[in-house]
Amino acid sequence: MASKLREKLVDTALELFYDQGFHVVSVDMILAEAGISKPTLYKYFRSKNELILAALRRRDEQSRNWLMREMERRGSKPREQLLSLFDTLGDFFLTEGFRGCMFINATVEFPQLDDPIHQAAAEHKRIFGRHIAELVDKLNVLVPEELTEQLLILMEGAVITAHVSQPKTVAQQARQSAEILIDHALQNSTHTKHENP
Repeated sequence: MASKLREKLVDTALELFYDQGFHVVSVDMILAEAGISKPTLYKYFRSKNELILAALRRRDEQSRNWLMREMERRGSKPREQLLSLFDTLGDFFLTEGFRGCMFINATVEFPQLDDPIHQAAAEHKRIFGRHIAELVDKLNVLVPEELTEQLLILMEGAVITAHVSQPKTVAQQARQSAEILIDHALQNSTHTKHENP
């Protein structure tokens, strides 16, 4: 029962934070939505910020697992998986209640680099970035770090553009750009190998 109450608090907070923002949503709003008393909240979380961190951890687990699973399902090879990232994001952009990236939103509301909430959001980006880097490494391009950074910039730009102006083609445009970048990197690698047998 105790763990179910904690889970309900985290799930409710996650939904409200994503929909309305971290600062706007009060503890009382979360309690009212979850139907849980304030003493029960403070039994599990010493502060609202602790609850925010728990919500971010839940979102991190959910979003990374979903993205990585979908990329693997939609593509069997590294190039296909990297491109399918943008197809998967395209589906995300069209979901009801899309409010951009919760982690980008967190860094905006908590801009100090040493803030634990900012750090938790940045860590999510680093972990997913490592997954992209692992796929890029399998392509055997000349400068994998450069291609990885380019693809991550494309991803973040697509998310922000979709959030701000919501064009339906943003994921498709980002995918086309990613395809150009990947193929260019592969071609450069092939040319160099031929020049240096």
